Amino acid sequence: MAISILGIESSCDETAAAVCRDGNILSNIIASQDIHSRYGGVVPELASRAHLQNIFPVVDQALLGADTALSEINAVAFTQAPGLIGSLLVGAQFAKSLAFSLNIPLIAVHHMQSHVLANLIGGKDNPETVPSFPFLCLTVSGGHTQIVVCESPERMEVIGETMDDAAGEAFDKSAKLMGLPYPGGPLIDHYAAEGNAARFKFPEPQIPGLNFSFSGLKTAILYFIQNEKAKDPDFVSNNLADICASIQERIVSILLNKLKKASAQTGIKNVCLAGGVAANKGLRKKFTETGWNLGWKTFIPKMEYCTDNAAMIALTGYYKYLDQSFSPLSIAVSARAGW
Repeated sequence: MAISILGIESSCDETAAAVCRDGNILSNIIASQDIHSRYGGVVPELASRAHLQNIFPVVDQALLGADTALSEINAVAFTQAPGLIGSLLVGAQFAKSLAFSLNIPLIAVHHMQSHVLANLIGGKDNPETVPSFPFLCLTVSGGHTQIVVCESPERMEVIGETMDDAAGEAFDKSAKLMGLPYPGGPLIDHYAAEGNAARFKFPEPQIPGLNFSFSGLKTAILYFIQNEKAKDPDFVSNNLADICASIQERIVSILLNKLKKASAQTGIKNVCLAGGVAANKGLRKKFTETGWNLGWKTFIPKMEYCTDNAAMIALTGYYKYLDQSFSPLSIAVSARAGW
């Protein structure tokens, strides 16, 4: 009998739903929230209200797109952690109500685990396009930066993570310092493509082991921009592409130097990217080049599966369903729960 999982994602400002059948993604619907751009960042209360408005039509579109009736759904998977509490609650309560009314299992999914498993999307039909186990995954987003060893869909271990700020936050905060609108990370990537990455030098934190730190880099960028603007008020606008390219070069080098170290220590040559920052073209290019030079087999999800989406939640739910890893209706959401 076919196994059909409805996945629901609502951890931040994307309301998403997807249907996964026997490990294949049949639909993946995402409703974005543009309102936050005027505030320079995600406003939690506004995000929660938008989720309430979006979740019914998004789920309906996901079912229609998958040509699947509710009676064919075997379980409902949802993002349980981490994320904004109000946003998580909307998705969780919807998932719980639906699972209860249909008398089917409820599956709680960790958002970062699902980002890692996004690398397996499409592997049922084309196994050569996805990594074999074990593999390393550099998971980079606005709130997280981690290196994960993935032994199987159910067995993962974080071997390195940020000690303070995430790489995605470093991109966005640097963009804000330059007066770029939110979200600034994609704009840095855009301008960096035309810039000279060797023009300005920013420090690389000397953090032992496989952990990351970006707070010192953000401070260095702040002082650099303040000092240069004191000498020339138009410094940023006159040098925007080179500044963006130099900032991106340093953030990417920090990420990949730790990843190279992790591969050397573990001996794992199957290496993946995941998370919203994996959509960064500069990072994707350097990651692929590094893999080529070091003999890695490299994998990056399609763009639509890098940013927050429900396909990765549904696929993770599918593997949890096979493992009979179900959750009680009493399970609570969490803003910062570990794996």
